[in-house]
Amino acid sequence: MPDIALLYSPQNRRRALAATAALVALVAAADWITKPNFSLNFLYLFPIMLAGGFLNRWQIGVLGVCCAILGELFSPFPQADAGTRMAMMSIAFTGTGLFVSELIHKRQLAVEHLQELTEQIRQREDAEQQIQILIETSPAAIVMVDSAGLIVLANQAARQLLAPGHSLSGEPIRHYLPALEPVALGHRSQSFRTTMQSKGQRRDGEVFLAAIWFSTYKTRSGPKLAAIIVDLSEDLRDREDLSLNHLLKNTRILMGAMSHEIRNLCGAVSAVGRNLARVEGMAGNQDFAALQTLIQGLEKIAALELQASPEDQAIAVDVDEVLDELRVLIEPTFRESGMTVGWRIAPHLPLVWADSYGLLQVFLNLARNSQRAMENGPGKELTISAGVEESAVVIRFEDTGVGIRSAQQLFRPFQQGADGAGLGLYVSRAIVRSFRGELRYEPRAVGCCFAVVLAPLGDA
Repeated sequence: MPDIALLYSPQNRRRALAATAALVALVAAADWITKPNFSLNFLYLFPIMLAGGFLNRWQIGVLGVCCAILGELFSPFPQADAGTRMAMMSIAFTGTGLFVSELIHKRQLAVEHLQELTEQIRQREDAEQQIQILIETSPAAIVMVDSAGLIVLANQAARQLLAPGHSLSGEPIRHYLPALEPVALGHRSQSFRTTMQSKGQRRDGEVFLAAIWFSTYKTRSGPKLAAIIVDLSEDLRDREDLSLNHLLKNTRILMGAMSHEIRNLCGAVSAVGRNLARVEGMAGNQDFAALQTLIQGLEKIAALELQASPEDQAIAVDVDEVLDELRVLIEPTFRESGMTVGWRIAPHLPLVWADSYGLLQVFLNLARNSQRAMENGPGKELTISAGVEESAVVIRFEDTGVGIRSAQQLFRPFQQGADGAGLGLYVSRAIVRSFRGELRYEPRAVGCCFAVVLAPLGDA
């Protein structure tokens, strides 16, 4: 059986109409032959149905009337009812043609609509494929989270950033980006489109600083959240390294000036000493008295501490946040050096009176001192602990390095054998003291330990 769509295609119009004329002539001839016995008028329905898919309404009506006239012309029935029969046949033939015409028209509309839907689906699939390729090949990590806080989609960059070698589908977002979970769970009645920076955590527990651009949207399956994540840890480390270098550079300028004064006094002491060498008795000698005065001045200059400027005012600082930033800064370098960092942070530490920037610099300097001390030692573990002791917040940096040979001159500038100008501990203690804290050395049998003592905000 031929396909109806192929039979009634516009390309077949001429052949179909020619076949219609041939069928009408064939039926009329057969009806003329069988006229004495019976009528074949019903066979005119076939050419009517064939032509109905190509003719308009008035053409179908004309064809129906023509077929009715031919049917009555060769009809064996009495002539008394000829008009009635012809009218009924005209109506029947025309109605059949119109029915076929409307059926074919509806079918063509359905086919065209189906083709449009198929094209739209194809275009949508192409667009989805392009978006999928764009998401998957994006260098930025992209995740989508449902209203239950579960990851429903993560591209290759997100898997590489958060869980290398593992799938993130179905994982709770709180394991990796805790700050996004409240947004994913609570945006049913409102939409967000914003950015933020927060702490992120990889599957292996490593912490990093994340910049997050996210937005919420609604779907048939419920509200969802889409986020683009960038690791800012390297930028943070570079920025803090640069800041520490600037701090130490300025400090070296200050200490260089102090060193110049010390050298001037030492030169004066040498000159007086040479003068005294030529004097037989030193009792009551003015040069000897001057020497004593210079020595006292030298001691005072050597004992000077860095004073905080009036503009440097301490504020309330969350130690947990500063330690989180420190963790981002030091853990990668320690891991690359084959060292481990242990964290023992007591929960719910009180706010302290400090400067977060200066406090981070002190922590960073202590951690790097420990790293240098452990480079050639058998032990390579730094333990950072924080807790409340005797109404003070104490943060300890305890390593398993080579230890301190002599602690007497530990916090004095220009230490022999120290890296750079030997100002790290001197400046660190000055910074801590500037906001009413203290940096002290605590002897250990193995390695060394430095404690940063800070006053809680209520006691400042």
